[in-house]
Parts: sequence; C-alpha cells; structure tokens
Amino acid sequence: MRVLSYVWKSISQSKALELAGPLETAFFASVYRLSFFVGLSMSDDYLLYTLYSSFIRIICSLVVWFEIWHVLGNTDVSLDQIISSVNVIFIHLVTIWKLVTMVKNKSIFKRLAKALESSSFDMSSPRIQCVINNWILISNQYFKMLLRLGLLTLTVWESYPMIDEIKFNLMVDVKLPFEYQSLFTYIVTYIAVAIMFAYASLMVIISELIMQAHLIRLICQFDVLADCFENIFEECAEEFPDLTKHELVKDKTFVDKYVKRLGDLVAQHREILDQTNDLRTILSAPLLGQLTCSGLLICFVGYQATATIAENLGKFVMSLLYLGYNMFTWYLMCRWCEEITIKSQRIGEAAYFSGWESGISLAPGARATITLVIARANKPLVFVAGGMYTLSLSSYTTLVKASYSALNILLTMSHE
Repeated sequence: MRVLSYVWKSISQSKALELAGPLETAFFASVYRLSFFVGLSMSDDYLLYTLYSSFIRIICSLVVWFEIWHVLGNTDVSLDQIISSVNVIFIHLVTIWKLVTMVKNKSIFKRLAKALESSSFDMSSPRIQCVINNWILISNQYFKMLLRLGLLTLTVWESYPMIDEIKFNLMVDVKLPFEYQSLFTYIVTYIAVAIMFAYASLMVIISELIMQAHLIRLICQFDVLADCFENIFEECAEEFPDLTKHELVKDKTFVDKYVKRLGDLVAQHREILDQTNDLRTILSAPLLGQLTCSGLLICFVGYQATATIAENLGKFVMSLLYLGYNMFTWYLMCRWCEEITIKSQRIGEAAYFSGWESGISLAPGARATITLVIARANKPLVFVAGGMYTLSLSSYTTLVKASYSALNILLTMSHE
C-alpha cells in the first residue's frame, strides 16, 4: 500500500498543492490530485500537461459525440437502447456544462478554496481546531464514499460486456465510423472506448467531488464563525484572569480588544456571505441541469432495473449501481446546501448568545454590530437551482417521489 500511495502521489503532484495553505490542502488535496490526473487542474499550465489535458478533453468529447450519433443515426433502436443512451448522454452533457462553468470562474474557485486561510480566524484555539478537524474528517469520508461508489459503478459498467451474451458488445452504446466485428479490431476498439468512457466518467465523478468540497468548506467556515461569536467574550477575557465580568466591561483595554475582535468577526461574516453568494450564482444554472438530469435518470434507470431484474441479472446490478450513484450524489448536494442554510441562520443565534448581557453591549458600536449580524443571519442563504428549485432534503424527497410517479407511468405504458 505504501508503494501504491507513493506512486499515486508522484503522478498526481499538482502545482495547486504547492500553492495551497495547510487548511486548503486538508480540504482539497485529494480533489486536486484527482483533478490533475483527469486533466482538469486549473493551476498546471505547462506545455506537457496542457497537451495531456487537451487530449483527455478531446477523447471525452468524442465519446459523447459517438453516443449522440448512435441515437440520431439509427432508426431501428429499441426503447431500452434509447433510454440507455439518453441516460449517459444527459449526465455527460450536464458534466461538461458544470466543468465549463468552473473553468470560466476558475479565479473565483481559487479564491474560495483559500478562504479558510483568513487572518480573521484565530486557528490556535484547541476548540476551533476540533471543529475544523471534524469537518476535514467528514469531507474526507464523503470523498472516499462517493469515489468508491463511482469507481465501483464504472468497473461494473466496463466489465459487463465481457459476461453478457451479445457478441462484440461495448460498455456504452456508440456509433463508430468503422466496423469492429473481428476479434482483433474488437479488442482494440474495446480498449480504446473503455479508456475514453473511463475518463468521461471520471469527469462526472470529479465534478461532484469539487462541488462537494467547496460546499463542505463553506459549512466549516460558518461553524467556526458561530463558535467564535459564542465564545468571543471568554476568549477576550483570557488575558484578564484577575478581573470579574463586571470589572471587564469597565476596563478600556478589554473593551478595545472586544470591539476589535467583534469587528474582525463581522468582516469575516460579510466575507463568507459574499463567498456563498458567488458560489450560488455560479452553480445556479448547472444545478438546474443536474436536477433535471437526476430526475430523468431516477426514472429511466429505475425503468431499466425493473425491466431487467428477471431477464438479465448483470444488467440489473449495473443499473442498480448507476441508480444508487445518481441518487446518492443528488442527496449529498441537497444535504450540504441545506446544511449551509442551517449554519448561516445559526450565526444569528451565536451572536445573540455572545455574552452581550454582561454589559459589553454598552461599548461603542457593539450593540449596533451585534444587531446587524443577527439581522443578516435572519435572511437564510438558500441555494436555488436555476432560481426556481430550492435545494434541501425535502426537495430531494419531492424529486424522488415525482420520478417514482413518472416511473410507474412508464412501466404501465410499456406493459400495455
């Protein structure tokens, strides 16, 4: 395992890791390495990597085009084949949309990734370190969970043509500009299409991982800020162990320290709100595409799984994994977006319980500042797909129910 880990780190050493701070590395190291491997690194612009990245993007675009060509170029395609092709085409097109959006806004994403390195946060506190480490652990756990599920689905998808009963079958329905009905040409074609499809699928996975990493990082920032607000009085009082609360609020040195610390936290709150609004604006349209794609996939892949359960166990397992992956990724997206909404509201509660009743609210500007923070937090940050669909766990449930209803209609029509 050590040898494999060393090899992986050697071939995935992105320039983004060299420029990253310790907290950025903790949250984004795995994402940067995987992005580098699939040619999506935004920090590596030297010639050799640019050529590699361009080649990967070309072959991914080709496999999507061959999928579209298969649907448009064949008139005798069955409903099952159309559904299979549409599923793959939709998820790849939405992924391309998301990746293009990320590349267009790469400077914003770089700034967002480095946001935790802010001087407004005092990371020396063991309590704050505990909060950050907890979210780093959660981020890494869900990164591995999502990656394993995606790779398992991809492995089954790539291996299925080897065990099915169809001769010269490929792992994805594509139309190629040549025949491959001989053993040698089939093997070469199979390997080439497998590589192209693997990279296209890895792009789907990495786009989800990038979005998840940024959302969890925002949640961590809100959590740290809430903790700082709740404990601001105690933290400022640590340098004055001999003074009581009543004496502290009359001590000019303490009051100045408190007002300065409060101002830093307010500035950090404003900065986090700006970051969240930037991310909401950037992801709004792509998330609408992903929402539509997820609804169709739940319906179509569910139809495939139901239709093949008795006839083809291998295809049923492949469809089930694909369905599970898509439902899980959309569930995580809705969960993290709802978590941001909850954590943004908690800032107001944290400011209210910041110890103002001790008399510190009489300090110049303290009362107005705390009131402003509470007022800002009363307007929760809500991620909305395309300005129409609120992302939350309840909306996820609504989507699943709607897709299930459409699936029942599709199954009824097919039986008739």
